[in-house]
Formats: sequence, C-alpha cells, structure tokens
Amino acid sequence: MSAVDVELDISGMTCASCATRIERKLNKLPGVEATVNYATEKARVRGNDVDPATLIAAVESAGYQAALPAPPPSGDIDENTPNREDGEVGALRRRLLISAALSLPVAVLSMVPALQFEYWQWLALTLTAPVAVWGAWPFHRAAAVNARHGAATMDTLISVGVIAAFGWSLYALFFGGAGMPGMTMTFTLVGTPQAGGHEIYLEVAALVTVFILAGRYAEARARKSSSEALRALLEMGAKHATQLVDGAERMVLVAQLSVGDTVLVRPGEKIPSDGLVIDGASAVDASMLTGESVPVEVTTGSRVVGATVNVGGRLTVEITRVGADTELARMRRLMEEAQTGKAKVQRIADRVSAVFVPIVIGLAAAAFVGWMIAGASLEQAFTAAVATLIIACPCALGLATPTALLVGTGRGSQLGILIRGPQVLEQTRTVDTIVLDKTGTVTTGKMTVTTVHPAPGVTRDELLRVAAAVEAGSEHPVARAITATAPGAYADSFASHAGFGVQGIVDGAAVVAGRASWLAEQWGIHPPSEAAAELNTLARTSTAIAVGRDGQYLGAIGVADTVKPTSSTAIALFRALGLRPVLLTGDNDTTAARIAAEVGISDVHAGVTPAGKLEVIRRLQNDGHVVAMVGDGVNDAAALAAADLGLAMGGGTDAAIAASDITIVSGDLTVVADAIRLSRRTLRTIKSNLFWAFAYNVAAIPIAMAGLLNPLVAAAAMALSSVFVVTNSLRLRRFRPEPAPVHIARTPMPQPA
Repeated sequence: MSAVDVELDISGMTCASCATRIERKLNKLPGVEATVNYATEKARVRGNDVDPATLIAAVESAGYQAALPAPPPSGDIDENTPNREDGEVGALRRRLLISAALSLPVAVLSMVPALQFEYWQWLALTLTAPVAVWGAWPFHRAAAVNARHGAATMDTLISVGVIAAFGWSLYALFFGGAGMPGMTMTFTLVGTPQAGGHEIYLEVAALVTVFILAGRYAEARARKSSSEALRALLEMGAKHATQLVDGAERMVLVAQLSVGDTVLVRPGEKIPSDGLVIDGASAVDASMLTGESVPVEVTTGSRVVGATVNVGGRLTVEITRVGADTELARMRRLMEEAQTGKAKVQRIADRVSAVFVPIVIGLAAAAFVGWMIAGASLEQAFTAAVATLIIACPCALGLATPTALLVGTGRGSQLGILIRGPQVLEQTRTVDTIVLDKTGTVTTGKMTVTTVHPAPGVTRDELLRVAAAVEAGSEHPVARAITATAPGAYADSFASHAGFGVQGIVDGAAVVAGRASWLAEQWGIHPPSEAAAELNTLARTSTAIAVGRDGQYLGAIGVADTVKPTSSTAIALFRALGLRPVLLTGDNDTTAARIAAEVGISDVHAGVTPAGKLEVIRRLQNDGHVVAMVGDGVNDAAALAAADLGLAMGGGTDAAIAASDITIVSGDLTVVADAIRLSRRTLRTIKSNLFWAFAYNVAAIPIAMAGLLNPLVAAAAMALSSVFVVTNSLRLRRFRPEPAPVHIARTPMPQPA
C-alpha cells in the first residue's frame, strides 16, 4: 500500500461551510486525509491507494460536483479564451444588475407613501417576482441542497426569508386586503395581527436578494483573482522555441519539445525549458527564480532553467526536463500546495448562521404553534410566524461585509493598497512577524553605481566616462548601470567576453573593463597595493568592475542594488505596530548583513532558495507566530501564499501579485504598514457591522412572535440596521496613513490621480 496524492476540482460551493462539509465527508473514508480550499475550489486528498472515483462519489453524495483537474495548458495560451471563473463572475454580475434595476422602483414605491398610486402594489409585484424567483435562485438551489443533507447555512435563511416575504405578499394581495385599490403602506410602528392580510413585504424580498447578490459578486471576483496566480506562472514560460535539427533551425511550440532536443536561445529570448548549455556563454536573468537582480554567468556545462531570460550571448541548450518535471512546474505545484495548506478562513456570518438559522426557524414555528394553542385564527398564527422569519432575514447582514469592504478597499486604492477580499482580513489583527524579501522590496531591485575608486591622477568623471563608453555595447545589467552615469559615450571595436568583461577603443586608447582577475591574467593590468585592498573590500559588498586603459590601471567601480529611501522608516513603523521584521534573501551573507544593518533589521536569513523561503515561513508559524510576508518575485509566490498574510509590491511579477492577499501598488514599503492598519480597521468595522445587524433583528424577534409586527416595523428595523451598517462603514473613508515615528523623516508618497 502506497500513499498517493489526488487533487480534485470542486464546484457548487457557496460558502466556507460547504468546504467544511465536503472535507468532513472525504475524511470519513478509510485511510483518507483531505483538505478542501474554498478560495481555490480544490480538494487535496492523501491516502493509501485512493480511488478517484470513490472520492468523486463521496463529494457528490454531499451535494456537490467533483472532477479530476484537466492537464495544465502548455505552449500557446490564448489570453482571450474565457475560463470557468470568468463565466461565473459574468453570470453573477448580470443577475445582480438586472435584479437591482427591478428592485429600485419597488423600494421607492414601498418606502415613499406619496408615490403610492392606485394599484401600485401590482406593479411592485410584477417587478419583484423575477427578483424573488430568478434573482434569488442561487440561494434557493443551495438551500435545497443543504436541506437534503440536513444542514442549514446563510443560504437557508436568505431563501426562507425571501420565500416567506414574497409568499406572504402573494397571500395578502390575492386573498387578503392588500390587493384592493387605494392600498397604502402606513408608518404605524405597532400593528395588529388582524392587519397582516392587508400588508405586503415585496421590498423586503427584492432588496434582500440584491444585497446578498452584491456580496456574492464581490466574493466571486476575489476567488477568481486567487486562481490567476497559477495562470500567471504558466504564462511566464516561453511559448515557442528555436529547435536545431541536423543543423537547421525551425520554430516549434515549447509543448512539442522532448528530453534530448537541442534549442538555440538568442539574446533577449526566454530559455524554453530546463536544460544544459552545450555551446556558448552568456548572462542569464534568473530573477524570476532567485529574486536577485544580478544575472548568473553561464557557459558550456552550466544548467539553465526554463522561463529565465538570456541577456547576453547566444546559447545552444540541450533540453533535460520538460512539462511537469521543469522547475517552473515545480514552483507552480509549490504555490498550489501552499494555497491549499493556508489556514481556513470561515465567514463570521456563516459561523453564526449554524446556530442562528435553526433557532430562527424554531422560533417561527413556536410562534405559530403558540398562537394556535392560544385560540387565534390561522391568519394570526401564520402572520406571527412569517413576521418572525422576516425580521430575522439578513438584510443588514448582507450589507455588513460588502459595504465595509467596499469603503475600506476604496480608501486603500487611493493610498495605493489593493485588498483582495474579506478572507484576508482576519489574520491582520494577530500578525506579529513580518518577513521581508530583500530585492525589490527593501531594495530597489535595480543595479546602480554605488562606489567609484579612481586611480591616482584619474578623476571620478573620467573613470566613469571611459567605463561607460566601453560598456555601452553590452546589454548586461551591470553594464547598463555604468552606462547610465555617462550616457552618449561609445567605444570603437567593441568586443564582449562573456563572464569576464568587455574591451574597446575609447579616444584612441585600448580600454578594458571587467573582473580584476581577468584584467591581471589576460591584459597584465595589476592595481596598486592600496587599490587592490579597495577592490577586495568592494567585492564583498557589491559587483566590482576594474577598468584599465593602455595597460594601466584606471580605477574600480562598485555596482549594487540600493536600499529604497523609505525602507528604514518602514521598519520603524513595523516595530511601532508590534511587528518583528525578518529579512529573507537569496543573496550572500555579506550583502544581506549590509542591507539589514542599513535599515535596522537584526533577524536575517541569507542564501535562501524559493523552497527555503517557504520553509522559513512555516517554521515561524510552527513556532507560534502569525506571519506576514512581503515580496515581489515569482520566487516569493509560494511564501506569499503560505503566509498568514501575503503582501506583494506592485512593481513585482504578476504571479507574486496574484498569489498575495494585499498588493502595494506604489512599491513603497511604508505603505505596507498602512495596509496592515487599514486591514485591521476594516475587520473591526465588519465585526461591529455584523453585531449590530444581528442585534437589530434579534431585538425585534419577540415583537414579531407576539404578533405585533407591522410589516413596516420589519422594514424600519432592517432599514435602521442597514443605515447604521453603511454609516459605520463610511467612517473608513477618514482613514489616514500613520505618521512616521519621531526622529524618522518619512518620504511623502504621491497620491494616485
């Protein structure tokens, strides 16, 4: 018996409790350990010789659908091809817009007596019927599935409330007095049971449906975004490759490559798949894997990874791994596993509904039975029971999360903060550790000239001009950094020596620039003793480029990634929020220590691979810490997904942004502190909204059970709770960035247009 992993695509889930139900059903199977992720709509099952058909049958017996995932796409990916998520979101958006357009006149007519013309109620019925039936159909269908399996969720309460409001309105219109000409909705706060047949609840049925649909639409959009992380990883790979067959070149799809094939990779092209360099020398930008801005020098015998970019010379590569065996595919699986293993976030409303829904239904039944025992008429008993259901209908509850999220995310976008959805907020309150990727997060991620050491008798400007001229012919990032210091200077007879340096004629003199050892061994140019010491020191903290002219040492230039101006301020802000900063980088110990000391971080992990980053995150979590991760590269994607809170810098890759919970558009690290504060504030607002949404309804339930509920009392209670929820949410518009701690000057961030 061997343990195997099986992944299933799940459909039909409408809330986090659905995932819990499926997970419970799968875990009842012998020898099975299952995890179901509502956000990604996937189940990961581990067990001994698990039969996929048995797993699918178990999911279907719970009332949902399951299927084995389709093989990942390769080769050309048509960005215009619609996927299942696009179809679901589009259908939900159409349902919401049509329902809202029909419900608005109903709400106005029902709440403004001056507009209630003769037979207005029949127009309201005509407009409400499609909303209560077609608009609320997803809730009715989910409630029916739950009922068949003996469960109750918010879908149950929504469906029962809408059906009760609409059903009683039909009774009142056709069998009571509500259909008579001249009927109006009054503002009597305390009604009588006998008046029940003369009142309608159409605006309740319509508005509840619209509000809940709006929340579901926001949720569907957030879920769609989470699946785009894996799509971004797939699109990062090359689409085509230049295959060499008997010395002839032919263009093929990457999906057609096999192990042992030979491909040609020109400068600027992506390496199509993992392989071995069999001819040529170049620099390869591997930042999508390592996150580091300095390209890796490769030559014959070097291993290269698919989707990395050849930025130097021409390479001939023998393919050693294709498809699911490549490093890119491994990273995709790594991120998928991290997302599946993420701590489950269950909606507060869903948790409460597990108890609230059965209680409300029980109270409605008790009211009906109580009135019948007391000798009341069937109409009186039914009125009290239906009123109990309606007053508990979650109108404000449907607004509680979407409105706070709408205002909070809207304010966040003004500050350059994009919050994915309510599921990301719950961990912000307890985050105590913030892990920071170095390159592109704490630092700029771009190579810059940081140090210039001219030889005696040579000026700084002269050294930079000569070096920039000879480096102008190279596309290497280090060369571009030097060229930027003196643009417009060029050399004649340029030649590049991959991995060593460049040479050319500048102002009639032979100039070389590159590794100090290459200048000494190839050109006989040796720096003086003092300059040699400077070079050794420079090489420990940056990329050192030695320059020689006509056989004489001209000086050295240090090129390195530089710290962002606001990084030190950001670290101080994190400490003020009670967060412990941790620096995580694939760079060497010396560079990492220098950057950490410059910004004020004492906890440093250097030389860490993408898998190592994920390991550090999980180790911190196992030690009891709630971890936030800030990064910008594909190499950070798995760690971002695994962290309790993932924050991506906006200048980073699509895969990192899609895998994160929050995106910082500006790339300013100080805004990360604002994002955490805004997330915490939004979560507190959602919780207070939910409390009051329940409190208003619960307070009115005894009135409803007593048979003293006029329909407008229900409408007034829901309107009051809705107004409170909206007003409370609007307070988030006053959120302001936190001032920098005393003695730390914070660089102002430009506001987006």
